[in-house]
Amino acid sequence: MPFVQIHLRARRSEAWLQTLSRTIHQSMIEEINVPEDDYFQVIRQYDNSEFFYDPSYLRVERTDELVYIHFTLKDSRTTEQKKALYRSIASSLHSKLGIRKDDVFIMLAGNQDEDWSFGNGRAQMIE
Repeated sequence: MPFVQIHLRARRSEAWLQTLSRTIHQSMIEEINVPEDDYFQVIRQYDNSEFFYDPSYLRVERTDELVYIHFTLKDSRTTEQKKALYRSIASSLHSKLGIRKDDVFIMLAGNQDEDWSFGNGRAQMIE
């Protein structure tokens, strides 16, 4: 049940954003066993004055096309699954949208079953 927040600088078309979103979701299905209907994402686009990054931190050369992808998900994936997810997303976004792999910045934040409510004020994962 990942919740995905995608942050980027440049203004993009609705079709481009839809491809971005679906490509990330397909990698989650393939690499970390997310069900196809477990699809919860938001995309936020920022003005130049609202988006900051270091262009070469840890010897990764970033450009203004940088995309931040922040996952909140259960602490149930192995290190190998996470690494496969990172590779899959970067490769897929590069091949489908031309995003440089260096410009795909991914971060995961783990949590537990009791940290989710999918509506109605209930904790469905533990009920």
